[in-house]
Amino acid sequence: MPHEIQLGAEQTLIDCLDAAMKKHKDRTALTFMGHDISYEHLDRSADAFAAWLQAQGLERGSRVMLMLPNGLPFLICLLGTMRAGMVGVNTNPQYTERELEFQLADSQAQVIVILETFAHVLQQVPDNVKPAHVVLSTVGDLMGLKGSVVNFAVRYLKRMVPSYSLPGSHSLKAVLEQGSKLSLSRQPAKPDDLALLQYTGGTTGRPKGAMLSQRNLMANVLQVEAVGFPALGDFKGPAYTMMVALPLYHIFALTVCGLFAMYAGMHMVLVMNPRDLNSVYKAWKRNPPEVVPAVNTLFNALANHEKFRTLPFAQLKLCLAGGAALQKAVAERWLAVTGCPLIEGYGLSETSPVVAVNSTDSRDYSGTIGFPLPSTDVLLLDEQGQPVAMGEQGELAVKGPQVMSAYWNQPEETANVFTPNGFLKTGDIGVMDQQGRIRLVDRKKDMILVSGFNVYPNEIEDVVAAHPDVLEVAAVGVPSEHSGESIKLFVVKRNPSLTEADIKQWCKERLTAYKRPRIIEFRDELPKSNVGKILRRVLRDEQAKPEAQA
Repeated sequence: MPHEIQLGAEQTLIDCLDAAMKKHKDRTALTFMGHDISYEHLDRSADAFAAWLQAQGLERGSRVMLMLPNGLPFLICLLGTMRAGMVGVNTNPQYTERELEFQLADSQAQVIVILETFAHVLQQVPDNVKPAHVVLSTVGDLMGLKGSVVNFAVRYLKRMVPSYSLPGSHSLKAVLEQGSKLSLSRQPAKPDDLALLQYTGGTTGRPKGAMLSQRNLMANVLQVEAVGFPALGDFKGPAYTMMVALPLYHIFALTVCGLFAMYAGMHMVLVMNPRDLNSVYKAWKRNPPEVVPAVNTLFNALANHEKFRTLPFAQLKLCLAGGAALQKAVAERWLAVTGCPLIEGYGLSETSPVVAVNSTDSRDYSGTIGFPLPSTDVLLLDEQGQPVAMGEQGELAVKGPQVMSAYWNQPEETANVFTPNGFLKTGDIGVMDQQGRIRLVDRKKDMILVSGFNVYPNEIEDVVAAHPDVLEVAAVGVPSEHSGESIKLFVVKRNPSLTEADIKQWCKERLTAYKRPRIIEFRDELPKSNVGKILRRVLRDEQAKPEAQA
């Protein structure tokens, strides 16, 4: 892995992506539900969207919210937004009215592109917060006649579009038709121009918009290219196929599956709902991928899916695990099924997102997040903000060209997250080994304090997940009169015969006394984010409710 990336002083993301569109114009860019569009089509449609935005009289730097799942419109609208000199605002399509209202008000978005399935949520938002321009997308957009059939099925057979009223809204189809007849005024982007507001999701309180510039995102694309080289080479051969099962509104998927894939001229196969494993299976069967980024839970679900095991795997070159800790049992199961190792990396919204990754030509599970990316400095800090000695635990802090400039309109939060010498504090506890690899212990806020001892849920979950009869597991701290907190375990069974006694015996043989769970609850499923990350905070909140009511 090189120590530094070659990032030009005036290099911007949108300029590099524009060049990639022209270079790869004859290649297939996107496949969705069996329908392909080329890079030339993607390029032309992005121009049309950009021209339409400019024709609305919007100023440079205006915010354009994308409330879209994976589908053909997403990258078209994001590219068009950047070409128009405006700022994308990524938004989870599953947001409630309250969550959407906050993000609209905070970002002051002047435009929203929203899938019609979620239009009724926007309708409920107060008029003074609604953007001036509403663009309605459909599942079948850009799919021609097939799209009409898909839309009919979505609306009238599956009844997936609740009734709504949004007077003055535009269809994306009409927007692209109008834009194709307009001329686009190209203004050169600058490296420090704001490209994206990526909201952190609010798991630590009020959601915060990470301000990611053209330079931030360009740097991370080049960093991913550098670390991917041992597995993927220089991209001078035929196009690789990228499986895009993670939602593009999530920063991991956006940068790796979207921006990096376009930069490298890859063929992106889009899956709208990764929880529907059959849709992932069908997409893989039609277009066997060389590159598969996903999260621990999706790799786990696929490796345990009977039909998945019948698919072709010989073409696989790189399977990247991020978004949540990769469990050893899942890594071993995936390798046994596919023959391709899972390469774990780490990042966060504030860092565009990738910070560290294991060597992409390694075969073994390391239990670490690997090495810092090129041009990236890391520190491990104690409670006083001082670097810890080698081998000691500390809060991971990061500095590099991919690190955001600030949180949008939150100067106090920005000041709190940066050290005086410009390192971003991640809130994750880690330790560095002699080789320079970083092992994450856990999130600061997820730590459980048992009789004065620090217990990290990741360790407990890793041990329990290795049990052959366990499918999924989460550990949280609950109040205890005797020890301050005790460990409660939530388990989804792989084998129905699994008992509480089985798990307790398994833990007794592998964990010291204070790390063993005292309470075990079996569930049919665990709460997850849209990316598939298990939500410990939801489980913690559930445990706190009975106390609050009492």
